[in-house]
Amino acid sequence: MATVLAIETSCDETAVAIVRNRYVCSNVVASQISTHKNYGGVVPEVASRLHLETINSAIAEALEQAGLEWQAIDGVAATCAPGLVGALLVGLTAAKTLSMVHSLPFIGIHHLEGHIYANYLSEPTLETPFLSLLVSGGHTSLIYVKDCGVYENLGSTRDDAAGEAFDKVARLLKLGYPGGPIIDQLAQLGNPSAFKLPEGRVSLPEGGYHPYDASFSGLKTAVLRLVQQLEKDNPVIPVADVAASFQETVARALTKRAIACALDYGLNTITVGGGVAANSALRKHLLAAAQAHNLRVLFPALKFCTDNAAMIGCCAADHLNRGHTSPLTLGVESRLSLTQVMKLYQ
Repeated sequence: MATVLAIETSCDETAVAIVRNRYVCSNVVASQISTHKNYGGVVPEVASRLHLETINSAIAEALEQAGLEWQAIDGVAATCAPGLVGALLVGLTAAKTLSMVHSLPFIGIHHLEGHIYANYLSEPTLETPFLSLLVSGGHTSLIYVKDCGVYENLGSTRDDAAGEAFDKVARLLKLGYPGGPIIDQLAQLGNPSAFKLPEGRVSLPEGGYHPYDASFSGLKTAVLRLVQQLEKDNPVIPVADVAASFQETVARALTKRAIACALDYGLNTITVGGGVAANSALRKHLLAAAQAHNLRVLFPALKFCTDNAAMIGCCAADHLNRGHTSPLTLGVESRLSLTQVMKLYQ
């Protein structure tokens, strides 16, 4: 049962956690949202500088929360891919330094694998194989989870990720950043059936549509045209109805693909990870559809949906228990397929 200190700095949260196997000893998250909100999105250079300012105090706080000394730590982990290169370098450099100073193994972690492991924190008895629906600002994928480090990508978005679509529609509706929580909150006041919007299907060369791939670019354009038309015809746009209709369409599209994929591959458990896993409409639709097909759906606790180091630590502990460690020469990568995870280890 490895105890790992993990660092996550792939985007705009400086996060440090200490995890023992699947138990969270401490979890520190310093969000940068209030800063990036002024720009309408994450500014990479600003994110890197804020990580530098925060990382040391976050590490100290994680140790204090856990009530542990360095003698109790078995390894040090950090997210190394994918993400913003400058931001990733801050966490990776800190983790490597701690690894050398305290003579501890270093474990580089793939960010998306961390999101898969977020479900182990809420459901410690979860075992492979299962289907993982990863939905965040940068990724939307259906992953066949066969074992630790063994993954098959069964479906993905061909353009915008689901979270990215939420941010763009929120900007279009002048709601602010980040878009996901704002649209979800506003949608509670609107009518999800007010406007019919396209789900966005991906055509196959031989005819028909891809059963698992998604597309949200067309949906985003449809919302733009809808808003333009509403602005011509109405003095006041029914923003809550637009938000609810958009959210309903995204939730329906993701649910349809996840259920079909699980049934086709004979997987009776679907886990959800990433920031959009917190969305209320997705949770409602997926749980209802899964129940109708006798499938189990697992969502992480809300605090483990967005970027955090606890999920990175849980993932790192499993790799370390299996003898997987990374060389100190490991670098960061802005893009890295989840199917290439094992290249991070010696």
